[in-house]
Amino acid sequence: MEKTVRLTTAQAIVRFLDNQYVSMDGKETKFVEGFFTIFGHGIAVGLGEALDTMPGSLRVMQGRNEQGMCHAAIAFAKQNQRKRIIACASSVGPGAANMVTACATATVNNIPLLVFPADTFASRQPDPVLQQLEQSASLAVSTNDAFRPVCKYWDRVMRPEMVMTALINAMRVLTDPAETGACCIALPQDVEGESFDYPEYFFEKRVHRITRPVAVEEELEDVAEVIAGAKKPLVIVGGGVRYSDAGKCVEDFCEEFKIPFGETQAGKSACVSSHPYCLGGIGVTGTYAANIIGKDADVVIAIGSRMSDFTTSSKHLFQKEGVKFVSINNCRFHAYKMDAVKAVGDAKATVEALAAKLRGMGYQSAYTTEIAEAKKAWEEEMERLGSIAYTGEGFEPMIKARDPRTIPEFVALTKGRITQTAALAAIRRCIDKDAVVITAGGSLPSCMQRMWTTDRRGGYHAEYGYSCMGYEVAATLGVKFAEPETEVYCVVGDSSFQMLHSEIMTIMQEKQKVNILVFDNCGFGCINNLEMNHGIGSLATEFRYTDGKKPSGDLIPVDYAKIAEGYGLHSYTCRTIEELEKALEDGKKQTAACLFDLKVIPKTMTDGYESWWNVGIATTSVKASVREACEGVMKGRSESRAY
Repeated sequence: MEKTVRLTTAQAIVRFLDNQYVSMDGKETKFVEGFFTIFGHGIAVGLGEALDTMPGSLRVMQGRNEQGMCHAAIAFAKQNQRKRIIACASSVGPGAANMVTACATATVNNIPLLVFPADTFASRQPDPVLQQLEQSASLAVSTNDAFRPVCKYWDRVMRPEMVMTALINAMRVLTDPAETGACCIALPQDVEGESFDYPEYFFEKRVHRITRPVAVEEELEDVAEVIAGAKKPLVIVGGGVRYSDAGKCVEDFCEEFKIPFGETQAGKSACVSSHPYCLGGIGVTGTYAANIIGKDADVVIAIGSRMSDFTTSSKHLFQKEGVKFVSINNCRFHAYKMDAVKAVGDAKATVEALAAKLRGMGYQSAYTTEIAEAKKAWEEEMERLGSIAYTGEGFEPMIKARDPRTIPEFVALTKGRITQTAALAAIRRCIDKDAVVITAGGSLPSCMQRMWTTDRRGGYHAEYGYSCMGYEVAATLGVKFAEPETEVYCVVGDSSFQMLHSEIMTIMQEKQKVNILVFDNCGFGCINNLEMNHGIGSLATEFRYTDGKKPSGDLIPVDYAKIAEGYGLHSYTCRTIEELEKALEDGKKQTAACLFDLKVIPKTMTDGYESWWNVGIATTSVKASVREACEGVMKGRSESRAY
């Protein structure tokens, strides 16, 4: 007779999670750090009771916004190379719905995220319970069905014994590099507290092995044959290189066969920026060096990349006639993209096996001076970008300002004289070389993929797969939890900061020293540029007072330093590069979290560099500027690959 232990469903969840481990390359790591939660009536007396009475070694952390706490958990998992997670739990209804965006963010980026949203009663006895969403077509539907399309695994535990297979399957997905993403286990409120005699072996220590499958021999031969015929190949370093710890392996591969490489947002800092074959970011937000080499590449070798539209410039970047694509990816779905010749396997193991084949063929690329020339041209542009200063009347910004009042009005209102590119250059100069920098949606990731350099593997932490504004502040907490001895900086636009900065309170509660740099340019600068570059006026993207119909009045000033002071952060207001540099140096001395309020002149972000982006534009318009922009979009579409 097997031994059993009587526990509630919630108690079984806590005990199980406390005994999960992962092992990769012989190194064993405890998988679940703890729980982020905001207790509401749907979870406080169920899962809350379990975490109160028998948490084991699991840490319990109090979130402020369910999306924010999940973002912190995503950042924690990402910075830990997907080998550690923080589970997240919410109440029923709006609390659960707040986690849906974060689950989509995790799934798009292939980051493990485990969420436990409370659900309506399995018995249905008290229906409609507080916060219940009722669908007359099906009483089985609840808010938690919204998690289905954004999760890699979804389950609803209607009986206590169901939690065993639910948890095991969640672990299967969370620890699979090819399939990982968000996993949702919905917990009906009554089932949380119901008891069952669980077999004790269910709670024994489990070690989930993250292995390195190498592509099969036939696929390796196919890929080697394509590369062997290439004169000017180009490697794209994706997030899979980072999570496989394959950065050094890819560097060695590129150096041996004289192949340059560009980086995606997820792949940036997997390899070191100073490597002689590193061209920096590639695609829509890429460098001149990467994109000019990309246009002439005859074979593109994507390693661990989803090949998103920003990486491929909406399939427009690679213009060489007859260009071929190779994909090395542990996910067969991604490997098939761009009609690539594929090798399905772990990035590191497969690149090593491929190198052996190319070595046997005596392969070398045919590049002569092209790589060095492209890098030199970009280095000169980097120097220019870092030194751009506001000169007053007649100042020409990087991006054309159709509204001539915007820049002088901003300068007069804020006294700010900082340009965005010069600010990023100053931050890179001032902060520690081994610091971690975080960014997400807006124009800042565009500038940073181009301008940020680091030789610290994992030193660049961007969420750009889902381009989720509001990720940055919460992610700063998650990264700091992952690396408590490291200085952590988030670079966030004012619009993204306004969207979600609630986890500042959790940062203070947990006594974490982080650094938040708010780039205040009075608006959604990136989308304002998109509007104007496509012939549309400045519509609802600048922070202006309304005239009753649309925001078209004066700019609205915000004192972000005062907001920070209210939370107890050490704050700085920076209106010049000199003030910014001084503040950053002083911030290093502080023991509490710091916020830097940078008054950054609009339209001073980077733009272009041989890239193009396909957007849905009006094909009929009364505005000549829109019609002209539409012609440009149609031309770009005609020049792009069809699939």
